[in-house]
Amino acid sequence: MSVKNLENGKKIYIVDTTLRDGEQTAGVVFANQEKVTIASMLSDVGVDQLEVGIPAMGGDEKEAIKEIVKRNKKSSIMAWNRAVIKDIEQSIDCGVDAVAISISVSDIHIKHKLKTSRAWVLESMVTAVEYAKKNGLYVSVNGEDASRADRDFLVEFINIAKAAGADRFRYCDTVGIMQPFKIREDINYLFEKTGFDIEMHTHNDFGMATANAIGGLMGGATHVGVTVNGLGERAGNAALEEVLMALMFVYDYKGDIDTKMFREVSEYVSRASGRILPVWKAIVGDNMFAHESGIHADGAIKNPKNYEAFDPDIVGAQRQIVIGKHSGRAGIINKFKEYGIELDSESSQVILEMVRESSVRVKRTLFDKELVEIYKEYKRLLK
Repeated sequence: MSVKNLENGKKIYIVDTTLRDGEQTAGVVFANQEKVTIASMLSDVGVDQLEVGIPAMGGDEKEAIKEIVKRNKKSSIMAWNRAVIKDIEQSIDCGVDAVAISISVSDIHIKHKLKTSRAWVLESMVTAVEYAKKNGLYVSVNGEDASRADRDFLVEFINIAKAAGADRFRYCDTVGIMQPFKIREDINYLFEKTGFDIEMHTHNDFGMATANAIGGLMGGATHVGVTVNGLGERAGNAALEEVLMALMFVYDYKGDIDTKMFREVSEYVSRASGRILPVWKAIVGDNMFAHESGIHADGAIKNPKNYEAFDPDIVGAQRQIVIGKHSGRAGIINKFKEYGIELDSESSQVILEMVRESSVRVKRTLFDKELVEIYKEYKRLLK
């Protein structure tokens, strides 16, 4: 994505991990062909790098990764690894051009998960990085639980990784505890102390993954990790469509991204993951461009910009004026024009009252056929 960084003028690179972290959502499994299709779609969208899985799992996982490598022509293809030589060997066998080498960096994890020391973490990381670089791979060193790590240890970790040949550091807000102002400050500190490329990898446990991702970019990060629909462990990750649209429309940064594919990609990943795409989902949900309440529908009919931050066509969606309990006369008149029926002020008011009664009874907005039946009933009442 050829956009300038929010603070230091560098480019921002988009790293999608739907096929790795997204698939780690409890209960989600992508079929091999689905993984290949998703990778192809994301490459067509314009994502710079795809993290497509964990080769050390073997079997179908490796076969899917190999197929993605074989077919993909645009995006860099990355595989996820522990800081273990055998993992990296499996990635090399898949033919990927980049690896993520992940290891815990917080004292909480080092003590209670790894049951070892900071020195062991540094040694293991360096050994893995040096081996990957000797084999010609691009290397992202992932600091798992970085948001709970000692900041000065992170500086040491990053500088040692840099000296070993790593290409960037992935800052993982593994349990989603950060907030955008603090994460901006922390990333700025790390960037000033190391001068190293930093990737944001933020989780959504407190609903701030997208905000934290943007905050990190404002602090000097050059890469941002995302997933389609925010799919990911627990409450998920920063959503690709949210982060990119925020960068392009809130921060006015331009990128070579096919945003018109967003709705299509979101729907496909929703079906493949078995996770419903909520109608209220930011950017791609049905309700983004659905107007029911009288004042809003009237404003949208007069000029969509009154109640829409951007045109629905930009993300491959469509505008809807829906009719229900909260509709007004303008919405009724406009809707019936679609049927070739011109309503005057009096008839629209009567039909509006009938619509509201029906909507309360069925507890939802009304279908076109139901509106036609209401009109027929209205005509019968006039006889």
